[in-house]
Amino acid sequence: MDFGNIFGNTASYLFSPTTIAYALAATGLAVHFGYGGLLNFGMAAFMAVGGYGYAISILSFGFPWWAGVLAGVLAGALFALVLGIPTLRLRADYLAIATIATAEVVRLLFLTELFREWTNSAGGLSGYHQSFRDMNPFPPGIYGFGPWTYNENDLWVRVFGVLVLALSVLLVWALMRSPWGRVLKGIREDEDAVRSLGKNVFAYKMQALVVGGVIGALGGVVFVLPSAVIPGSYSTSLTFFLWTILLLGGAATVFGPTLGAVLFWVVFAFLGGLLPEMARVGWLPMTTNQADVVRYIVIGIVLMLIVIFRPQGILGNKREMTFVK
Repeated sequence: MDFGNIFGNTASYLFSPTTIAYALAATGLAVHFGYGGLLNFGMAAFMAVGGYGYAISILSFGFPWWAGVLAGVLAGALFALVLGIPTLRLRADYLAIATIATAEVVRLLFLTELFREWTNSAGGLSGYHQSFRDMNPFPPGIYGFGPWTYNENDLWVRVFGVLVLALSVLLVWALMRSPWGRVLKGIREDEDAVRSLGKNVFAYKMQALVVGGVIGALGGVVFVLPSAVIPGSYSTSLTFFLWTILLLGGAATVFGPTLGAVLFWVVFAFLGGLLPEMARVGWLPMTTNQADVVRYIVIGIVLMLIVIFRPQGILGNKREMTFVK
């Protein structure tokens, strides 16, 4: 087996745009669930809205890249408002059903022929990179070493993504230590008690949904920066990957989603390289395609074990864990 290639591919995910994008989306999910107690199973829709908002604003309306980012952010905020008005008064389990259904509706809307002029239907969107690359501060060349070797465009995407992630983490850290954050955590624990103190629980939930949705939309923007907007990327598996990342790192933590994203993608990439190789050399009684599917089974088992034995995550405090009633 080619362990050099396996470990090299695994190491590349430590600093990949995919890892950064998932860390951003999981940070938004932490605002929703970890701090606000909102059982949102529709984060894939926020990423889709952010990614499509960015690409469509550039391709169809000629926006520069920075205005495209703002368009993606505003689309995420608007989607949070549209989603939250009819759903935030629902009980947690019904909210989960409503959000996962909404995410599927959004994905299918981007696939429909009705909006093909803007979304290109199943073909996705590409060719919107030039204005972003024109702002690249790095001169042409090769940077880094080993599995972390990038050209100037790849490096610019990663640096931009890390900067956005750092600012988002700083924002969440500041918000959760403010009076607003303390009220939000109080709502997570007992919203009736907070309501009895005269606080508008619905307004706080809506604000949390918007803040987390904007961060999720930024994750969607970073997700599409390196290549293209592919509608198949926004399936329900994306949402469950984000939940695994959140619970792995710690739901009610600031840095947990970032740690969870790194660990998740490193393990996922390692299994994606190791298991097919084991099947190829005859160590596993299955084909390479079947072996590749096994990693999804492993991720599912890991998620169950986390929920059972370490629900607060690696960085989490058990007293901070949300219990959905």
